[in-house]
Amino acid sequence: MREIRPISLDELLYDAVNHPSHYTDGKIECIDYIQDKLTPEEFQGFCKGNALKYISRAGKKNPDKYNEDLKKAIFYLERATKNGT
Repeated sequence: MREIRPISLDELLYDAVNHPSHYTDGKIECIDYIQDKLTPEEFQGFCKGNALKYISRAGKKNPDKYNEDLKKAIFYLERATKNGT
């Protein structure tokens, strides 16, 4: 079983799952731009592929980020089903 630990204020402010700062330039996030350029079916496939990637590698790249990897997978699955896509 994984250890549950308190998170710092810095960790709360840096949302690596839902809004990573390195994927935002100006007023739009990369994922929003990608969604705008793809058909709903293509975007759903993009999200599904990313979810599979994060599930498959959960904890392997960095064992301390196992839960974060799974949360990223959930993020992509939720985006795939948002707004009827």
